[in-house]
Amino acid sequence: MESVSSRQTESAVASHPRIAATATALPPHTITRDDVKVYMGRVFDIPERRLEAMMSIVDNAQVHNRHAIFPLDYTIEPRPLSQTNNEYIEHAVKLGREAAEKCLERAGLKSDQIDMIITVSCTGFMIPSLDAHLINLMGFRSNVRRMPFTELGCAAGAMALGRAADYLKAEPGGNVLIIAVELPSLTFQRKDISQANLISSILFGDGAAAAVVSGKQTRGPKILVSETYTFPDSLGAMGFDLRDSGFHILLAKDVPEMIGGRIAGLVEGFLDRHGRKREEIKGWILHPGGARLLGNIETELGLCKCDTQPSWDILGNVGNLSSATILFILQEWLEKRPLQPGEYALAAAFGPGFSAEFLLLQWT
Repeated sequence: MESVSSRQTESAVASHPRIAATATALPPHTITRDDVKVYMGRVFDIPERRLEAMMSIVDNAQVHNRHAIFPLDYTIEPRPLSQTNNEYIEHAVKLGREAAEKCLERAGLKSDQIDMIITVSCTGFMIPSLDAHLINLMGFRSNVRRMPFTELGCAAGAMALGRAADYLKAEPGGNVLIIAVELPSLTFQRKDISQANLISSILFGDGAAAAVVSGKQTRGPKILVSETYTFPDSLGAMGFDLRDSGFHILLAKDVPEMIGGRIAGLVEGFLDRHGRKREEIKGWILHPGGARLLGNIETELGLCKCDTQPSWDILGNVGNLSSATILFILQEWLEKRPLQPGEYALAAAFGPGFSAEFLLLQWT
């Protein structure tokens, strides 16, 4: 078994864990906004007036394209949970492996140099978990540590970054691989005409993302600190109801207002506890959830769309990818809008609980 001291001698240990690389993977099939308009009237048995209202929501959702593991005609067909979950296992492994291999290559690492794997997903169920499958397929060490997340939803990607940093503070000099895979198209419910399900059919897309967080002196932004805030008495705000027919989404209509009404105080408190001011934040890495939520956050924090453009771009190009979304947005910042060395960024995501996850990053 590799010792902590031997890991530390490979290169200098960093004062804070760093995000050394990110990578993404998308399935081959696309769903456009026009596809949604055509299929919504054919698939859902709803009155004409309600259908017209949904068409307006489609136009205002700012989601232009999404990806899915299957063609749309197959995606909308009812299938038993046993079948869709087997499809989830097969394709989560494939897509997760693709993202992981890309990320390791970008980080310049081999699989046997990874000390912990954090896998993140909420759109299916598998035991053994995704990481166990990838350990066998990708040649990770038999003593690699495993941390699968399953019930944290859209907040889980940000939480995984925080837990990776926590591990590396306890085990300096190591490397953590995060893999987030979400296949919400497999949770589609054509007989569920609740507003939550209709909104879900407009917003969510399939995809995977990975990140390497390293305790070594490598390139990439430092993870200075992270915090979780759980909203009191908010269990019904977001989640899944598991029925015989599969996963049925729970999504309270007031989530954008609930977050928007508290986000300024939460951000101010988080930054103040760690000696920073809002004016020092030059990058806003925000999980969009949806257009209304992101707009409310901008209003409450005094931001403009120019401050959060990567979040809008990801929402528009691939939709809401649940836990993987924050890693897609982080990659946009790293590749297209890198900050100057020493500048700070704040990452935030929200998920079932109802919880918010915050991270303070510093570019190097």
